[in-house]
Order: sequence, then structure tokens, then C-alpha cells
Amino acid sequence: MGTRTINNPKLYRSVKVANLTNRRRGKHHDLVGEIMRQIRLLSAGSALEIPLAEVGGVELENLRSAVHRAAAADKVSVQTQSDEKNFYVWVTPDPT
Repeated sequence: MGTRTINNPKLYRSVKVANLTNRRRGKHHDLVGEIMRQIRLLSAGSALEIPLAEVGGVELENLRSAVHRAAAADKVSVQTQSDEKNFYVWVTPDPT
């Protein structure tokens, strides 16, 4: 497999790194955003029950990873669990 050469050195424009957003906007952004919004409203000892049939075909592993990434970015500690029909998310107490 050969390397591709770019004949035009100005094919792409440059932008300031400071102007870039520092958050990833993946394909599960809206779904995970809504989950995180509802997580903040949960009372202690409660979990969100998210029906897997209603997540638009998102695979469980991808959903779990996306939720954990979003929670880490928001500095919220969460745990997850699932069964054949639902995905559960809850806030864990701060260990400090």
C-alpha cells in the first residue's frame, strides 16, 4: 500500500487550537446528554432504567462506554448494570 501525496500544501485550512471545543460530540451525544441530565435529578438510592429497545440500535457496550465517558467529563461517579431488556445507571457516593 503506497502513501498518498498531497500536491496542494494548502488543501486544508488551519485553525487556532484555542478555538476548538474540548468535548467530543459522538453519535450518541444526544442520548447520553439526556441520560446525564436525568442522572443529576435522581434521588439517592435510585437508578435510571433505560429500555434497550428505545436507544435507537445503540449497542450496550457502546452505550455503557459513552455514559462512563460523559460522567467522567462531568466529574460524576456512576455505576451501570444491565439485563436483557434494560440498562441501569446510578450515581455512586463520592468516596471522600
